[in-house]
Amino acid sequence: MSRGVLRSVRLEVADPLTAIEACFEKGWTDGLPVIPPTEERIWAMLDAMGKQPEDILGEIPERARAITAEKLAINAVMAGCLPEYAPVLLAIVEALCDPAFSAHGPTASTSGMGILTIVNGPIAAQVGMNAGENLFGPGWRANATIGRALRLLLRNVCGSIPGVMDRSCFGHPGKFTYCIAEDEVHSPWIPLHVERGIPPEESAVTLFAGESPHQIANPLASDPEAILSTIADVMVAGGRLSLSGQQFVVIVAGEHRRILSQAGWTKKDVRAWLHGHAVRSEEELARAGRLPPPETPLQAARQYRAVADPEDILVIAAGGDAGGYSVVIPGWAGRLHSEAVTKPVPPCPTCRVDA
Repeated sequence: MSRGVLRSVRLEVADPLTAIEACFEKGWTDGLPVIPPTEERIWAMLDAMGKQPEDILGEIPERARAITAEKLAINAVMAGCLPEYAPVLLAIVEALCDPAFSAHGPTASTSGMGILTIVNGPIAAQVGMNAGENLFGPGWRANATIGRALRLLLRNVCGSIPGVMDRSCFGHPGKFTYCIAEDEVHSPWIPLHVERGIPPEESAVTLFAGESPHQIANPLASDPEAILSTIADVMVAGGRLSLSGQQFVVIVAGEHRRILSQAGWTKKDVRAWLHGHAVRSEEELARAGRLPPPETPLQAARQYRAVADPEDILVIAAGGDAGGYSVVIPGWAGRLHSEAVTKPVPPCPTCRVDA
């Protein structure tokens, strides 16, 4: 493939440490040091994408921003990504620019959402992604740098700068990096991407604008209803429940997953049960300070569901094998404002990885 021309501003510096400090001075970092994006590294990433620098990968109309392959490559290099991650990054940008995801809202809101990337399919193992213990923690380059590349792209290309376009009241650590894989090896359940229409032999990414993980601890539960009751209780917590309905990611780790699956429960069963039981009455929400006191018994009994539809719950098999834990991640502001988007991962024209 013939190469085009890189159009970004060039900085001449004395050494790599000076280059790192220059990126701090220019405001191009997330607060941590970045890898200097040399031309050689940028071209390696572009070649893995199969793109020319000027190719437009997507647009954020609300911000009048276009994301070019060159800008994605630069931010991926700065984040520490390897060229092998390029197909995942391309799918992430496609999902980010999908109108259904509505990137402007959750990245500008005071609510402080992070953008969770969930990777499915063969590429997760090929690039060494973690789907098990310490799921949201440190230690895996692919998870950390792919999620960080999205954050740097939002900052440096899409204008999501704290105090300027990003008005988060608190934010959370997922705004540094928020990227996981689903455990398709140890789970009997249908993977997320297959449930969302992608063939099982293909890879995909799902973007979800969400809060930080809310860990569910129930090590004593020995039946599905007990586990799911604990999860439902967190989903309808008065301090964070969206009264208009929203989407959730529910991540079920090994111990809870075994109890559910051995009892014959599928992801569909989990979604249906949580849809029916993650409910709060108006009287309960009034006691939690979310609504004014009801005026009649009929009004007091009126119910609010965490989700309007079972399909608004994305059930993920991931996390450690030991310990009675699961995770709930509430979404942003309701599905009408932003919904999870899944996109297939394209092939990598230059990558050499084991199938």
